[in-house]
Amino acid sequence: MRCLFRFFSFWPLSVLQALGGVMGWLTWALSPSYRAHFRANVAQAGLPFAQARPAIAETGRFVAELPKLWLRPRGQSCLENVQLEGRGYAEQAFAQGRGVIFVGAHCGSFEFGSHALAELYGPITAIYRPARKPWLAQLERIARDRDQLTMAPAGLSGIRQMYKSLKANQAVALLADQAPPEGLGLWAPFFGRAAYTVTLPARMALQTGAVLLPVNCERLPHGRGYRLKIWPPVAGLADCAKAEDGQGGLLQAVTLVNRAIEAIVLSQPGQYLWAYARYKTPRKEVA
Repeated sequence: MRCLFRFFSFWPLSVLQALGGVMGWLTWALSPSYRAHFRANVAQAGLPFAQARPAIAETGRFVAELPKLWLRPRGQSCLENVQLEGRGYAEQAFAQGRGVIFVGAHCGSFEFGSHALAELYGPITAIYRPARKPWLAQLERIARDRDQLTMAPAGLSGIRQMYKSLKANQAVALLADQAPPEGLGLWAPFFGRAAYTVTLPARMALQTGAVLLPVNCERLPHGRGYRLKIWPPVAGLADCAKAEDGQGGLLQAVTLVNRAIEAIVLSQPGQYLWAYARYKTPRKEVA
């Protein structure tokens, strides 16, 4: 399978994304459960289906572009065809000296976004859950571990590494719309419905004073590249830290992060992974 990834890594990005668009529609056609999750989540967000419809093809494009991103030469920059927006927010955040927490969503080319942020503001530590299939887990380790990007496996050691990075006024990156294992989240509103939400970004911000910066990476049409946008910092966290009820303050902070993620999704509904089971019951962590 790695040889197949290597083969596709030499293809032009426009061709890969065109192929991915077809893959996205095939998945839609062949999976009733996929269509059901997709439609239900779009309706929950209060959007007409037409606004989210492009995400059917875009989901396939996300998968198809991975070989080119993951297997590019080690010294090759990924910023050649990237439009940047909001860099001033990051510069102001780092100037405070308490580290930066980049939070994103399953929207656009979020995998590309972590690589681009690492080139711009590295070193960056990002946390991830290794794939269950051994061949894919090995490929992830090779492809994601770059000079300025450290991918830490989810768990206590990875969390410690993130706190260490923030203490050194470095950056960490997380997807804030994941459904974490039981015990690692709180039920918080997401598009008007309770969703089990990861607490780590909010908790780190409250404990360290690090700045929470939402970020998204939009895929431009016809293989023309990407637009990386850094949003204004999540506001209101200082009030959450002052809450007398610690758990209540954390819930307030998690809710603020969810609102920031909602704003990203609503700005880019045609590239969100709507079929992601965002409202599922959390699974128990396997020891």
